[in-house]
Order: sequence, then C-alpha cells, then structure tokens
Amino acid sequence: MPDFVGAVDQGTTSTRFMIFDHGGNEIARHQLEHEQIMPRAGWVEHNPTEIWERTRAVIQTTLNKANLTASDLAALGITNQRETSVVWNRTTGRPYYNAIVWQDTRTDRIASALEREGKGDVIRRKAGLPPATYFSGGKIQWILENVEGVREAAEAGEAIFGTTDSWLLWNLTGGVDGGLHVTDPTNASRTMLMDLETLDWDDELLSFFGIPRAMLPTIVPSSHPEGFGRTRADGPLGGEVILGGVLGDQQAATVGQVCFGVGEAKNTYGTGNFLLLNTGTTPVRSKHGLLTTVCYQFGDEAPVYALEGSIAVTGSAVQWLRDQLGIISGAEQSESLARQVEDNGGVFFVPAFSGLFAPYWRSDARGAIVGLSRFNNNAHIARATLEAICYQSRDVVEAMRQDSGVALDVLRVDGGVTANDLCMQIQADILGVPVSKPVVAETTALGAAYAAGLAVGFWKSTDELKQNWQEDRRWQPEWAQDKRDTGYTAWKKAVTRTLDWVDVG
Repeated sequence: MPDFVGAVDQGTTSTRFMIFDHGGNEIARHQLEHEQIMPRAGWVEHNPTEIWERTRAVIQTTLNKANLTASDLAALGITNQRETSVVWNRTTGRPYYNAIVWQDTRTDRIASALEREGKGDVIRRKAGLPPATYFSGGKIQWILENVEGVREAAEAGEAIFGTTDSWLLWNLTGGVDGGLHVTDPTNASRTMLMDLETLDWDDELLSFFGIPRAMLPTIVPSSHPEGFGRTRADGPLGGEVILGGVLGDQQAATVGQVCFGVGEAKNTYGTGNFLLLNTGTTPVRSKHGLLTTVCYQFGDEAPVYALEGSIAVTGSAVQWLRDQLGIISGAEQSESLARQVEDNGGVFFVPAFSGLFAPYWRSDARGAIVGLSRFNNNAHIARATLEAICYQSRDVVEAMRQDSGVALDVLRVDGGVTANDLCMQIQADILGVPVSKPVVAETTALGAAYAAGLAVGFWKSTDELKQNWQEDRRWQPEWAQDKRDTGYTAWKKAVTRTLDWVDVG
C-alpha cells in the first residue's frame, strides 16, 4: 500500500491540500485564499468555479513540493465548509449562482416564516436544528425563488444542489462526464432536510422549502471505500485515487482530535468557533440552544452523534480588525497589540455581524462594542476581540453542561487561532479548565485523512488513530473565580445590547 494519504480542506476563506504519513505527521501542504463576495449587507458569497480552480492548484502544488504523484496516495479525503450551498447544471457543469455561504443572512425571513407557521418544532425533531439562516435549506429555496430558470431546471432534473464537498466530489470524479453526485451524513445533517435517525432526505422537510428531491445528492457513510468514487486520471492528481472519506469541517476536526469516546469534546477556532461533544450512537436533543448533528459514520457501523455549539464570528473578527478597521496588519499582530494592556479596560465586543448563533439563535442581533470611554484605545479593542472569541465559547460550554450533564475536565483545541498564545490563555481563564493543543493543530485536514485512510485499511481502527495524538501545549487557568464570574456577567450584559437591532419579518 502507498505510504501517504491526502486531504482537501476546503474552508471559508481558503482551500488547502495536505499530505500525511501513517503517524499522522504532515508531509506537505499548500493553501490559497479565495474571494469573499459581499454584494449587500448580510450577504456572503463565493465563486464555486474559483474554489474548484483553487482546489486543483493546491493539489498539484503540494504533490510537486513533496515530489509525489497520485500513486503515492493510498486514498484522498475531503473536508469542507458546511452549509455553504451550490446549485449547478449537471449537463454544463456551470453554477447558476454564486455559492451562498453559511454566514449569509438573506434567508432570515424564510427562517422566521418557518417558526410562525409552526414548522420549527418539526425541523428540530427530525433534523436536530432550529430554523436559521445558517443552514442550507433556506439557501436552496432562495436560489429556486430568485434565480431565473432554476426552478424549472430543478423540476427537470438538470439543476442539482450540493454543499462544497459535493461540488468538489462531482468535479474530481468527472464532472459533466460521469461525476458522482454524493455527500455524507455530516454535511447532509446541516441542511434542515435530513432525518437524523434514518440518515435520508425527508419528504416533509423538503416540502417546507419547496425543494425537489431530485436536486439532492446521495448520502453515503463518511468513510467508505466505494461511496465517493475515484479521481479521474486526467484530473489534478494525474491518476486514479480512491476518495475514501468526506466529513464536514467541524466533524473532521473532532475525528482529527480522536474524540471517539462519549463525553469527549473539541473546539475549533477558525472563521467561527465550533465546539462538538461526542454523545455516542443516540442523538441528544438540546434544550439549551445547541445543535444535534451527525459526528461521523464509518462504513457499516452505526452513526455517532454530537451536540454542537456553532459560533459565527471569532477568527473573522480578527480579520475585521485588519481589513475594516486597519488597526492591525496581520492576524498575529492582534496578540502583540492586545498584550499592550493588562485587561480589556471595561470594553466588550460582541461580533454579531451575521446575528448570533449558539446558544442564542438571534438573527436580529448585530455587532456592538460597549463600555467605551476616553481612556480606551485600539489595544483594548484588540483585547476585547480575543476575549469575545473565548466568552462565546464559554456560552456554548455552559449550554453543553446543561444539556448533557457533563462538566469539561479539559478542552481540546485546534485551528488557526490556537497559534495566539494570549487568546488560548484567556480561554483557559474564562472557562476555568485547562486548554490543550495537539502537535498537529490543523486537525480538520487530518480528520479527513483519517476517514479516507480507515476506508482503505491504511489505518486499521480508531484505536490506532488515538496512538497518533500528542499534546503540544497546555494552558492552565490563572484567574481567580470572582474575576471569572464578574467578567462573564459583564459579557452577558453586553450580549443583550446587540439584540433587536434589525427587524426580522
């Protein structure tokens, strides 16, 4: 068997390709950003063709860097930004519209109407999700209703939908020349269209959005030697490779963190924050604003479920400091600027740019910086931005404790923001539990590689994967309990200032 496994990590702001060896060690990578298209306030789009071109480019460049070819890869995995929705023509391969990104809020009236009409409880019961702009169902409905010709093409079986995993899989396996239209349960569970228990599209849920079933991809297990096909010999890999695994990005990070036991949790710090708690083979219905989602399904085994707290804006708030405010030149400068002050100086920043996700689910909220005085400067705003990342994570941890009864002993973390030492120390301080980062911090790509490798026997079991995990750094909480309590009380007060800012019909 070849010595390596490859993984495409198609994220919100960039696409990367990484190659791993049997020990889970990174061999090579390449990464390219793509354009963030924002035609109106609250609208966020990507160009699907650009994403496919970036995917081809990063695969080719990484293989060249490592002096490898397709024959050196035992399998290929894909992980992706979830909920982001693409509708394209199966005959021409052209998208009908830009991909509507998970952060986009144009479907707020669709989500509100579902609640008004009493359909919200059905969606929660069957799909494990609240009606929200976050998920794919409303995005598909918007395209069907607002892009000329798509409704008719969908009814005729020409217009098909996919999250970005499906879009890449279709292109990698041939596109208009026999490309496979498939997805896995982790991505399908983010649409408001799949029944969590049957792992199939649900006709009643489809009827809520007016979506023809023929638009949707076939759902196959997250790790499977045959379900996702093979790359085309004339594609970017230059040869046939088994596409063995597909996982939505946060589920992939959970697998990469080897959280295979009930009660194990990880937090990924990227564009947003996503905290997942493994709940085993029985879905746990949240009563405190969390999502019930599929964590993974390996081969013929029963699916494993998770409780998830999804936070829309964390790392992207640091980008906002750079791109919109111009007070830092790069993400790493947020740490040095924030270190210029001992605390937040009374400033709290709630970055509700696209409403608030878990545990609030308030699309009427908008961002606010509160507590300002003449004393405050840009360092206080930078510090408040890092604290916002951590306070939002505490909101989710509190909700998980209430839903599951599990109190965290340690929080495993991964993603780009974990390179910010100050932010991770603040996270330990705000939670009051140790924060642990693994040697391989980019666990999203690693999880996709694990799923693909398991499918073809490159790794024999999840026990073998656990042996690969090694701690790189641990942050211990340093705040006194009264400081922790006072800060969290002020944070909750700041959150109330963001609510009811826009009218949602």
